[in-house]
Amino acid sequence: MEMTWRRVEEQDFPLLRMWLQQPHVKRWWNHETTAEAVARDFGPAARGEEPSEDLLAFLDGRPVGLVQRSRLRDYPEYLAELAVIVPVPDDAMTIDYLIGDPRQTGQGIGTAVIHSAIARTWAEHPAAACVLVPVVAANRPSWRALERAGLRRVGVGNLEPDNPVDDRTHYLYRIDRPGTGG
Repeated sequence: MEMTWRRVEEQDFPLLRMWLQQPHVKRWWNHETTAEAVARDFGPAARGEEPSEDLLAFLDGRPVGLVQRSRLRDYPEYLAELAVIVPVPDDAMTIDYLIGDPRQTGQGIGTAVIHSAIARTWAEHPAAACVLVPVVAANRPSWRALERAGLRRVGVGNLEPDNPVDDRTHYLYRIDRPGTGG
């Protein structure tokens, strides 16, 4: 099983839109799925106008998921929210992720995507001290995938959920750059 990656491009928006419409994604991402909304929300990163990176994950050449990766310092308000719950190193990064096809969930693909995204983070962002990931407490499959990918729960706190039906309780997971002793 080979995992490869590339930046999201505007030609990928129909695929992202389809994934965002899937019930298992819609439940946790709660994202508008019109073509205009997808272009509005993913266009700036695709064009390099936003400091975050939207990355497509491919398994054996087929697109399976999306990872959004960013330096927390590029989003000071979000960093401040997290810093109320846990200490956030200066060069901390964060990811968000989804597996698009419901038939590919529950097979360890999410864990593989997270593990691969973190390995790429260490290689592509040499200053990154750690990856810190908040996940709504009710999303057990997501936080279990983080645990299987080697992240550890370091905090519990209240954050605004992506979906208003969810409680504000979030778990914060962290993995430190290998060899840093963090």
